Amino acid sequence: MTTGAQTPANPARPRRSRLRTFLPLGLAAWLVLEIWLLTVVAGASSGLVVFLVLVAGFILGSVVIKRAGRRAFRNLSETLQRQQSGVMPAAARPNSEGNGLMMLGGLLLMIPGLVSDAAGLLLLLPPVQKAVSRTAERTFERKLREAGPGTLGGAFQQARMHRPDGKVVQGEVIRDDRGDAPQGPRPPLTH
Repeated sequence: MTTGAQTPANPARPRRSRLRTFLPLGLAAWLVLEIWLLTVVAGASSGLVVFLVLVAGFILGSVVIKRAGRRAFRNLSETLQRQQSGVMPAAARPNSEGNGLMMLGGLLLMIPGLVSDAAGLLLLLPPVQKAVSRTAERTFERKLREAGPGTLGGAFQQARMHRPDGKVVQGEVIRDDRGDAPQGPRPPLTH
């Protein structure tokens, strides 16, 4: 469908974020490092040892994920029972945090590779979980402060108004609620 408007020859493209630029490069480097380490270990010992290490990591990771999931579900059901009985939930218990990081550690253990296994094992340690949790919380709060005032709905509205081709669609929606008054058929949409 054509509108009669000329399409610009070279539309202005928005600048790529650092994450979108470096994430594929980081993943490729991580993959090469994992394969290289597995070949080094296989050369130093045997292919059977590498296979057993990978299977043991997968089994340990699945056990960790299952345990963290059960603990999270138990905490959720206890909280819901307290709320239904009218008791206000107390401050966070020491064992109630870290389920997400434990699941991430289990997932890293399940991914084949020695670097991911080491990172997964580190995430299972409580001091590391607390440090990662504090760092993530501070980063999230800092990003929220940098975002400035506005509502989440306003952010979605701005995202819809700025098109990828650089055009901005201006508009306003006026909703007129007249209660339960019956409305007639709406006119058809035209181009």
